Amino acid sequence: MTSVPPAALPDGYRLAQLGDADRDLMLDMIRWGFVFEPHPEDAGHEVWKPEAGRSVGIWDERGEGAARLAAMHTSYQMRIPVPGGADLPTSGLSWVVVHPSHRRRGLARAMLGAHFNRSLERGEVLSALYAAESGIYGRYGYGPATTGIDLKVGRGATLRDVPGAADLISEIDTLDAAQHGPIVDQVHRAVTRPGWITRDTEALRDRHLLDKPSERRETERLRILIVRDQDGTPRGYALFRRQAKWSHTGSPKGAVQVREAVALDPAAARALWGTLSDLDLMSTVETGFLTPDDPLLHLLVDLRPTEQTLADAVWLRLLDVPAALASRAYAAPVDVVLDISDTMLASNEGRWHLRGDAEGAEVSRTEEPAHLALDVADLAEVYLGGTQLAALAGAGRVRELEPGRLHSTSTGFGWPVAPGMSWGF
Repeated sequence: MTSVPPAALPDGYRLAQLGDADRDLMLDMIRWGFVFEPHPEDAGHEVWKPEAGRSVGIWDERGEGAARLAAMHTSYQMRIPVPGGADLPTSGLSWVVVHPSHRRRGLARAMLGAHFNRSLERGEVLSALYAAESGIYGRYGYGPATTGIDLKVGRGATLRDVPGAADLISEIDTLDAAQHGPIVDQVHRAVTRPGWITRDTEALRDRHLLDKPSERRETERLRILIVRDQDGTPRGYALFRRQAKWSHTGSPKGAVQVREAVALDPAAARALWGTLSDLDLMSTVETGFLTPDDPLLHLLVDLRPTEQTLADAVWLRLLDVPAALASRAYAAPVDVVLDISDTMLASNEGRWHLRGDAEGAEVSRTEEPAHLALDVADLAEVYLGGTQLAALAGAGRVRELEPGRLHSTSTGFGWPVAPGMSWGF
């Protein structure tokens, strides 16, 4: 795979790997970039643990005195399940920051180029991120590959009955990371869904279970609901906290705030949401990160009283187009030549002959005429099966160069299980 040509930095700037000695500068840069100050009560609780060798900064060496950190990013070693079940090596990009004094100078493009190079050298086929601003990353070849639904449900919402749900045991406890962490990890890993990134390092697992004092100002400590079968095997869990509220007449108006909810089967989903939606003194249940096909949306007898917000979630970047296309399965046979444009990775540019079905695929460069043309960012958006190629074509983002090729290829790129994941990084 051809490496990314290094983007030119303005005179006086230097790109270099960051390490433990730069930790305080990195934390300060994150505060500048994401506009926050740490809460004093969180001191000693929140510990950021960047993975060794995966942080890069740009130093401003202009003028006299010590160099100043002008931009930075880090990444996590991850694997993303793709349609068909393969787990692809992925670089989870995070904390991309350019200091306000150094914007509009090409520093972000230089950093992203370095990120692509370093990821490819590690054999990472994909890069993934959550975008603080969604308008930024399309220019670098990222596309929104999963969507998430934020849902607010009233207490006592009627749920459909599911056979076996009444036989399951629901237990609620105060979250203890040492005690409950292995259960959370066990259940989370058992999910089969494209895009379902697991937390594969101790740092990521610890961060997800962190219960910061500042988050308890108007709520309680973090709780855990575990759903088990009669043998005691966990079949689902939810991490949540309750916020007590009261109306002017003294009626309870509390909210159940769900951080993460995972169920491995319909009965477990019914038992989990049945418990969360019927807690004393609560008026609503508020949850995020739901996939468009989440069981809760189909357990509810009446969706009209709910409040739903749909938003982009994981943004994906195909660093190695042929490897990525060859690694997933296809819902229907595809035999198509794709003309891919990629302004940052020349090795992805050009025409690729894709032949694939539910058993696998093969991809090769070709000089044959192309059937469809699209940008690598649009290819990323359809890659996990959450968006239809035909939908992008309707917006002019995919061009059908040979009539009749679009719909069959769009069907092949689809998948019966919506992509998604239940947490952010």
